[in-house]
Amino acid sequence: MNSDLQNPGFESPPTNIPKNSTNTFASLNSTINSIPGWSYEGTVKYVTSSTGPDDKKGGGGGQHAIYLGQNGKINQTFEANEESNHYLLTFNLQPAQSNCSNPTSVIVSVPDRAVRISYQQKFGIDSWETHGCYLGSHGHGDLINLIIENQTTDQSMDDDDDLGNTTNCGVVLDSFILKNIANPIKNSEKNLLLNGGFEYGPAFPNNSFGGILIDAESSPTQSTLNQWAILGTVKYISTNKNYIVPEGNAAIEIVSGESSGLQTAATLKIGSKYDLELVIADANDSCIGDFMVGVQAGSTGKNFTLQSKGIGSSEEFTLTFKADSSVTPISILSFTTTQTKDLVFCGPVIDRVVLLASYGLKLQIKVLFACLGFLVTLTQLIA
Repeated sequence: MNSDLQNPGFESPPTNIPKNSTNTFASLNSTINSIPGWSYEGTVKYVTSSTGPDDKKGGGGGQHAIYLGQNGKINQTFEANEESNHYLLTFNLQPAQSNCSNPTSVIVSVPDRAVRISYQQKFGIDSWETHGCYLGSHGHGDLINLIIENQTTDQSMDDDDDLGNTTNCGVVLDSFILKNIANPIKNSEKNLLLNGGFEYGPAFPNNSFGGILIDAESSPTQSTLNQWAILGTVKYISTNKNYIVPEGNAAIEIVSGESSGLQTAATLKIGSKYDLELVIADANDSCIGDFMVGVQAGSTGKNFTLQSKGIGSSEEFTLTFKADSSVTPISILSFTTTQTKDLVFCGPVIDRVVLLASYGLKLQIKVLFACLGFLVTLTQLIA
């Protein structure tokens, strides 16, 4: 369920901005200009596209965006509208300049949590990137102050840049989307893992088709991908003009190369056998090569390989293991670093991860119930 932010795409302009202004980056003064729905400090500029939504200086979804320069920050307070839900944020960003020496990054913070989001460029060909981050769990009526602050401090290497003057390198932001997810999420009798199909994740923008980048997160309970810890960087994708997912509305593409991927844990019966099933695929993004994926459940591990032609192929694999601890760690890691012909980093797609009691254990359970049924019938006959 998506929650509402006011003016999330900055299409409602600041006050006292000339309607016919041709200034692509209009400087804002907090004593003169107010942004509907947002407060701000430091160097902040209102960005207007000169050609259209895909223009580098335009919005990553509309005709407008916001620029944060030196000490620039924006914030908005929203009210949690559900009981103890997880809140996720999706937004677009890009560097204001292409010739800055330091990485473009922002700090996204709410009470008790702050995360640094950096522009990475190598995971797509568009100038805009879409990122997702976890904002914590909040209860009904809680007021949450969301702050986004520029962390890029160096100057453009050109004396005369395309903002019309010498300026600190900064970041352009657009298309903020809030989403809340039930805490806890619903369990399924057909899967001992929560969120095995990755349907519980950040919201997909209507205007963005490059996937949502999710950075490393050590805690599966405080993750943008609910119930999964993230190693490295992964891309949250849906079926659109760029991608194909094997099943459902979403899947994970492991894009940051070797030893990156996903981790979770399951409470199991020690000594019992289980089957861990998963689908490995390619995203239909021209990512070609042999994808090697390592799957580990407790002390049992196996490597699986998918030969990708980059056209949306998929294959199901199964790891059978015996639980050697009551809480069994499960990991799915890429052992391959792959790039497209455009030098975009890409990798295996993971979907429909299902954990079930193995056939042998299921058969034992069925036999046990059959025996119990026979004994009940026999008792009734004797009586």
